[in-house]
Amino acid sequence: MTQPTSTEPTPEMPAPLDPRRLRRWGLVAAAAAVAIVAGGLASRVHSAHSAAQWSQAQATPSVTLARLQPVSASTLVLPGAVQPFQVAQVYARVSGYLKSWRRDIGAPVKAGELLAEIDAPDLDQQLQQAQADLNTAKANQRLSAVTEKRWTALLQQQYVSQQLADEKIADLQAKTAISDSYAANVKRLEAMSAFKRVVAPFDGVVTARKTDVGALINAGSSGLELFEVADLHRVRIYVQAPQALSAQLAPGQTASLEMPQFPGKPFTATITAVSHMFDATSKTMQVELQADNPGNVLAAGSYAQVRFAVPGAPGAVRVPASALITDASGVKVAILGPDSRVHMRKVQVARDLGDAVEVSSGLSVTDRVIDSPPETIADGAAVALAAPKAAGKSA
Repeated sequence: MTQPTSTEPTPEMPAPLDPRRLRRWGLVAAAAAVAIVAGGLASRVHSAHSAAQWSQAQATPSVTLARLQPVSASTLVLPGAVQPFQVAQVYARVSGYLKSWRRDIGAPVKAGELLAEIDAPDLDQQLQQAQADLNTAKANQRLSAVTEKRWTALLQQQYVSQQLADEKIADLQAKTAISDSYAANVKRLEAMSAFKRVVAPFDGVVTARKTDVGALINAGSSGLELFEVADLHRVRIYVQAPQALSAQLAPGQTASLEMPQFPGKPFTATITAVSHMFDATSKTMQVELQADNPGNVLAAGSYAQVRFAVPGAPGAVRVPASALITDASGVKVAILGPDSRVHMRKVQVARDLGDAVEVSSGLSVTDRVIDSPPETIADGAAVALAAPKAAGKSA
């Protein structure tokens, strides 16, 4: 007899799986696989898009804008040399030995004040000889005058001929001329003897003494100068003005002097003369200023910075020097247009201030000028404007 088959699982055989459960698990696995593949593809697309954006950002230069300023008036600073109002090198007029000197460097002197005395024995002997010659000539002149008077009287009485009388008259005239010549020679030597006293030519200060007692003195400029006297009650300041600004400087304008030995203490000077001639090498024009010098505080030969107030050209714009592009065609700047593209523009530089320049034409203060443009920048190139730096983080 056949026994009925039992559907009860036994410990030796696993229970059969439900087909519907298997289908659900298959769908879940398929959906997970699709999600994983889709996520991977999306990640790759996003990475590729980010890489493209980064590459494009790297290819587009980032630029900053320069700060432009209108120029209404500016200050021109030029080096100047301070010189005395007048200066004289005092030389000896006679030769000899220095007997004594009375004024040393730094001493104030008046016109005609004695500076030194020269011992000139040769000149003294010449003067004595000339005086003796003059005395002899005067004696001969007196004798000739007496003789001429007598012969004139005899001629009137017709005791002598006219020829002999004329000879006596001519002899008197010759003796008189000789006497006048010796007198002139005496006066010349007396004048030369007066030069044994070396005196100051004008009111001023002794700025140099180049001799001492007992020194051999040679007359004239071939010898060594004895003293130098400078008039410092007023000083002259000489400045070399550049050609671009020479037309804006004229007599009567004032300027400010700054001396290194007097920091923070300006002095006022006035333009008194303009040379109207440019140096062939430096292309600069000499300008003379004068300034009062009470107390002789401004020393001769010192250096000064001269500040001129120069009116700006109409429409002039001050631009950082770093914004300029110089090539064979001239000076240009790069303008950032509204389309974020570069537009090159030629400009005319009126004055170079070192870290900045003044442009007289080609720009306005509303233009967006690129500062420090890249070397590879070109007309029409696309650029990106860099974001402004946060406060406190700028260099």
